[in-house]
Amino acid sequence: MPSLAEEELFLPSTPGKFKDRSKTMHRQFHRCFASTSTMFLWALFLVALTAAYLSFQSFVDSGSRYFSTAWGGIHWEKQVRSSARIHRHNGFSVLVTGAAGFVGTHVSLALRKRGDGVVGLDNFNNYYDPSLKKARRHLLDSHGVFIVEGDVNDARLLAKLFEIVQFTHVMHLAAQAGVRYAIENPHSYVHSNIAGLVTLLEACKSADPQPAIVWASSSSVYGLNEKAPFSESDRTDRPASLYAATKKAGEEITHTYNHIYGLSITGLRFFTVYGPWGRPDMAYFSFTRNILQGKPITIYRGKNRVDLARDFTYIDDIVKGCVASLDTAKKSTGSGGKKRAPAQYRIFNLGNTSPVTVPMMVGILEKQLRTKAKKHVVEMPGNGDVPFTHANISLARRELGYKPTTDLQTGLRKFVKWYLSYYGYNHGKSVK
Repeated sequence: MPSLAEEELFLPSTPGKFKDRSKTMHRQFHRCFASTSTMFLWALFLVALTAAYLSFQSFVDSGSRYFSTAWGGIHWEKQVRSSARIHRHNGFSVLVTGAAGFVGTHVSLALRKRGDGVVGLDNFNNYYDPSLKKARRHLLDSHGVFIVEGDVNDARLLAKLFEIVQFTHVMHLAAQAGVRYAIENPHSYVHSNIAGLVTLLEACKSADPQPAIVWASSSSVYGLNEKAPFSESDRTDRPASLYAATKKAGEEITHTYNHIYGLSITGLRFFTVYGPWGRPDMAYFSFTRNILQGKPITIYRGKNRVDLARDFTYIDDIVKGCVASLDTAKKSTGSGGKKRAPAQYRIFNLGNTSPVTVPMMVGILEKQLRTKAKKHVVEMPGNGDVPFTHANISLARRELGYKPTTDLQTGLRKFVKWYLSYYGYNHGKSVK
């Protein structure tokens, strides 16, 4: 049925007369064209409005996710200042990166218990079960240590922390750990172990005053070195894994910042750290889980069926070495990003000096767990692992007074006790 507007096209303007149909059709064409153009513009407007709405919703959603983990604000600054407060004479104020990690948690607790101010930083990534990291955070929180959730690559966050607190020391333990994972996700190692280190050093060299820095290198830097025990003066230019390469790069980078900007630097080469609150990706941890669950464990052998050996070092001994490194670190000599005088630069091995073969370690676990392991012995694949590690700690003993006291049997007994308690095995719950 024709609309009112269409009927009017053929009605006379005065009674008894009719419009010229050619002119009428001409007007009709223009009106239709004008109407179509208007509709097109309205459609464009509606499309633009819809797109703007969806973009706004996306912004709100992403903004919500960002601000839910955002840092800053009066309350946040009060938490940082309170955690950094020193409670002993001539105490330190220490920024601990990777504070929710294995070593970071233990070092933070040791510093806090003796009265130092401690502020933690951790990104709580999912390299292994984040719930374990959150449990460590809860433990630290109960002792008055606040952990800032953020990434060491966040230059703005680091600048804000150094603005709020004049840190005397930085204990840099944040890193992408693990040798084999580098094959699966190589970029994470560059992001954390190289880019993150540089971002932190940039913040430290610009701080006033500059803090002294102690950071975690690794025994992995010795790579394919066959001379034993490993000494700090041995060659470290043949890494066997990307992880090792990033740690070696870290040693060169820190030396550069020490030389140019006067940052006091101490690097610590850890040797196979183990103990309560450890990392689930480590062999002793995963072996314990699988033995309790009745699952087989894979044990690697080197060439000619030689058993792999590791210089297992208990966490309490590592913590003593870390704290001693902080206590003996000299002040940085730069100011405003400029070097005023030569600064201290050191590297130490922190190991146990008593390598134990992996089968012997499994035997100790079997005894502690009172369960036989289902062993699957295979040749070591080319995934970055090395056949043995063995630390020469004479330099650390002389300079730091470092003296490990925990043998593997004692250390694993303490670990198993913690494991059974933490995962509720003693209460009849399933072991994770």
